[in-house]
Amino acid sequence: MIQVVCGIIYRADKIFIARRKEGKSMAGKWEFPGGKVESDESEEMALKRELLEELGMMATVKNKLGSNVHDYGEFSINLVAYKCDFINASFQLTDHDTFEWVVPGDLLNYDLTAADIPLVELFV
Repeated sequence: MIQVVCGIIYRADKIFIARRKEGKSMAGKWEFPGGKVESDESEEMALKRELLEELGMMATVKNKLGSNVHDYGEFSINLVAYKCDFINASFQLTDHDTFEWVVPGDLLNYDLTAADIPLVELFV
């Protein structure tokens, strides 16, 4: 089981999502950004590190919203979502090819990763 964190990042009334680029697993799928938790870090530390590495983004990590265990066949993840407030970003994309700020009610119109879909119910 891989421990993964993601940010539900708010800017005003919209939430940030990003599309995984070609060459990455689940290329073309949209997701709430984040990544794997390393053995020497907390979930909050991992989320801050991943946002900075993947997006050049600074965000305030707030409360835990919930989690979802998903089996992708060759691996399983426990995806933990945190509410975050956007501070700023360079938007230097490393794992993604584009991003959007979306009103919560429109999130399911995007082709989200299977693990991310149940998380939408936590805040819509």
